Amino acid sequence: MWEAALRALICPPSVLAAQLDRLAGVIGLDTVELGIIPFSASLKIPPATAFWMYDDSRVIVETWHSELWIEDEVGVSTYLRTWNTLKESAVYGADAHRAISAARRTLNV
Repeated sequence: MWEAALRALICPPSVLAAQLDRLAGVIGLDTVELGIIPFSASLKIPPATAFWMYDDSRVIVETWHSELWIEDEVGVSTYLRTWNTLKESAVYGADAHRAISAARRTLNV
């Protein structure tokens, strides 16, 4: 997740605060790997559209006008490489928690 997503006020501050609290709460769960790509990260690829990986068989890409379900091997492989590249720039665990907490503190709620 890009750090900017933690700070974008696309909802009331109280709602964003609750969302940030939930994100902080999932760090450390066995079934969740939450990485934050900080503003200070060195990036090998630029930010682009949001996407979700579902094992090695499906990727869902969100664009402005549609949701794309990619299930062909070449397409999924492209997003898997993208995911692995982005993971290298992310922080996890305590560092991710600090990024979330810093964003939460700016809300003053």
